[in-house]
Amino acid sequence: MSLFLSLTPRAEAWDKFKQYIKVGPHESETVNICDAIDCILAEDIISPADLPGFARSTKDGYAVRASSTFGASQGLPALLTLRGRIRMGEQTKLSLGQHECAAIATGGMVPEGADAVVMIEMCEAIDDETIAVTHSVAPGENVVGAKEDIASGTLMLSQGRRLRPPDIAALAAMGVPEVKVAVGPKVAVISTGDELVDIWDTPLPGQVRDMNAYSIYSAIKACGGRPKLWGIVKDESLAIQEIIAKAHRESDMVIVSGGSSIGERDFTRESIEALGDPGVLIHGVAIKPGKPTILAVAEGKPVFGLPGHPMSSLVVFNLFVAPAIAMWMGGTLFRRETQARLSANVASIIGREDYVSVKLRIEDGEVWADPVFTKSAAISGLVCADGIMRIPDDVEGVEKGDRIRVTLF
Repeated sequence: MSLFLSLTPRAEAWDKFKQYIKVGPHESETVNICDAIDCILAEDIISPADLPGFARSTKDGYAVRASSTFGASQGLPALLTLRGRIRMGEQTKLSLGQHECAAIATGGMVPEGADAVVMIEMCEAIDDETIAVTHSVAPGENVVGAKEDIASGTLMLSQGRRLRPPDIAALAAMGVPEVKVAVGPKVAVISTGDELVDIWDTPLPGQVRDMNAYSIYSAIKACGGRPKLWGIVKDESLAIQEIIAKAHRESDMVIVSGGSSIGERDFTRESIEALGDPGVLIHGVAIKPGKPTILAVAEGKPVFGLPGHPMSSLVVFNLFVAPAIAMWMGGTLFRRETQARLSANVASIIGREDYVSVKLRIEDGEVWADPVFTKSAAISGLVCADGIMRIPDDVEGVEKGDRIRVTLF
């Protein structure tokens, strides 16, 4: 058997692989904005109108011409004539002149002639028609202009943006009830290994349930993809080749869990190579866990060979599969991260990136990260962890007390 596995730096592996991924969106659908949260926009959103569309007050108080208040103080207030009250939601027909004012609530329409609002705390009613203003205001103070929020024709949200709650609010404010969003790729998930049994079965000695398929399935859904479980395939060359070929024909991406290491019965690489050009681009990445990763492209479709251990599988998924799905949809990958101080020394080797599970805790107002030292075959380390820390390939470990960045699960 030839020794075909060599280790490529993680960044170099991604750069070589991503050039074959055709940036999307490849498919799209129109959805109600109520269902658009976390979706990736497949179109630019241009504001159809000015927002708010009229000058609005941001405070409870009195609409005024700012010049009418210049020089006002506690000892010498500006005396203004009250012309009326402006109710919320009404279109006022008032027009204010110099030394005139109108009572207004937050969100109310600023009348013609007024260019500022004096907060109610700075005013005192002398009688039913006279208001004393004890502080001056500048033009535009406590007022949002008719097009100050969003001007008509403004590019508000760009294609490729992952929609957040504030974005949904903006769409609602602009009167955009539906948007076109990217549809995720169809991703086949294939498990290989004679030791695997379905989760409904009771494992015999030497067997384990197929946990990876379900963690990968969930990770794909979290990225916006459309996963499909293709079941468990035994370590037989023909069986693996047939199922990978069929999954490749019917999917946009293929993930094979297990069988990426070098061994007499590891047939994953040869089956992937048979799918088409350019074939396997990377076999072996300088990371721990996840060294025997396969990155391939066949007939324009990405194909991944993930290690069989659960920790390794998820690390590799986050490093390569998740950003590939985001690119396919025309977006960029968003990672939730936080900073913490490391609570123990963690060793590493120059030339390899290490990924270590950590559990976060707060002590004396500071976030600390406790390393979770478990083997990549153990699921317990992932269950009790809050995220993963990365040790760069140019350092020999990280010391207790060092500040680190944690990518949250």
